[in-house]
Amino acid sequence: MTLAAGSATGAASLVQSVDWLAIAPPVAAAGAALLVLVADLFVAERRKPLLGYGAVAGLVVALALLIPLRAGDRSTFCLADGACSYTADHFALVIQALVLGGALLTALLSAGDTRKLPAGEFWFLLLSSAAGAALLPAARDLATLVVALEVASLPAFALVGIKRGDRRSSEAALKFFLSSVVATAVMLLGVSFVYATTGTMHLTEIAARLDDVPGRFQTLAGAGVVLTLVGFAFKTAAAPFHFWVPDTYVGAPLPIAAYLSVVGKAVGFSGLILVTVIGFPSYADVWGPVLAVLAALTMTIGNVAALRQTATRARSAVRLLAWSSVGQAGYLLVPIAAAAYSSDAQIGSTVAYALMYAVVNLGAFAVAALVARTHPGNRLSDYRGLYATRPLAALAMGFFLLCLAGLPPGIIGLFAKVTVFSAAVDAGLGWLAVVMAVNVVIALYYYLRWTAELFRSADTEAAAEGAAAAPSHRVPAPLTVAIVLTAVAGITLSGAPQLILRVAAVALF
Repeated sequence: MTLAAGSATGAASLVQSVDWLAIAPPVAAAGAALLVLVADLFVAERRKPLLGYGAVAGLVVALALLIPLRAGDRSTFCLADGACSYTADHFALVIQALVLGGALLTALLSAGDTRKLPAGEFWFLLLSSAAGAALLPAARDLATLVVALEVASLPAFALVGIKRGDRRSSEAALKFFLSSVVATAVMLLGVSFVYATTGTMHLTEIAARLDDVPGRFQTLAGAGVVLTLVGFAFKTAAAPFHFWVPDTYVGAPLPIAAYLSVVGKAVGFSGLILVTVIGFPSYADVWGPVLAVLAALTMTIGNVAALRQTATRARSAVRLLAWSSVGQAGYLLVPIAAAAYSSDAQIGSTVAYALMYAVVNLGAFAVAALVARTHPGNRLSDYRGLYATRPLAALAMGFFLLCLAGLPPGIIGLFAKVTVFSAAVDAGLGWLAVVMAVNVVIALYYYLRWTAELFRSADTEAAAEGAAAAPSHRVPAPLTVAIVLTAVAGITLSGAPQLILRVAAVALF
């Protein structure tokens, strides 16, 4: 009887109630993906654009489901000792809003412009990736983190190579896939080392057990910490794991390049924050110096490579944005590295910078998508004299570039850089602050040069060609909405930067 009673009690403890509201945002995105895929079987070819609007509606619903969770106090899939696998705290909600908002803007960039792509598969893959990206910031154990990371990544491989018959797209997808698989394998090896050392997957329990690791396991634990970071470093495009970025962005459909530059980075950085700050705080002396060096290396390589893209106007604008995103990733790494040296370091600085970067970088890609409609090559020379043919688009692009450079009137970009710089100084990383200051100056050159191109007089032949092409290419309404939304958001945040800083402050653990 005792054994039977004990068995019954044990079985009962395994039965948990699921907090469906807590997991509603990623579930809504996944549900929308399935609905779009099924609807694709029954929708006529001429009505395929409706699938895009269905995807947009699904992402709007997923974003709306974040509102009831704003208290940030819900968890589910918890063990008896209180360790939970899913926690909808303030950090998770802010990152979920970022990734779902980024996916929504990507959908607006793509809506009405998927004529040459398999529409059903495209929207299914985009929504599936968004669901995984929304799951990751709420994950609180290594198994869920890895699953969420792969759910976000695997559809992205297919999206990069979805342009059938395009050699450059296929090559980009293959390079992205192979390098990501290697990084994931290394990360899984690190996770297995951490599990062998601690006997648990939950981040809070890992943190407690790593405080008291037997001497014979110290090397194994340290190796596990470093190898686990490799997978997330790849997703953030941190050097030397950045080599896939330029070719992947250029070969992918332009909206997917925008998606990878914002949502892909948000996934990598949120995972990096979770494993370092929550899971591995006792090994800060291991990951702190590593991330500081990676930050310096990443921002330097990214900005110097972007600088080289301005050597000739025939270079691809998307390639320049790709290298710029690598440089921006270096800035995002700074506050995470600083957290290893000071308990007062603001991880919120990374969140604030990520929010700023998401708005203005998606805006820059939206204008690039507009230019690509008349100039498929999307070269830097195609932007010369844009103000003469599309003045509002040129003004928006100039504003986005100035935000990325951190210059007025892009006040939000300046504030974001100041908060990151302050995090490095407060943590005693003066050398890293100096490296960042030098890189900001380097970046000014290529951002300002591109901005100047927008307002220069266009070549006579190019101007005539642009004037002739413009009337025949009607701008899709969703693309116009995407540009307007990002411009309004950037202007609002530049006028009241405290809004984004306040949101970032509540995202602290």
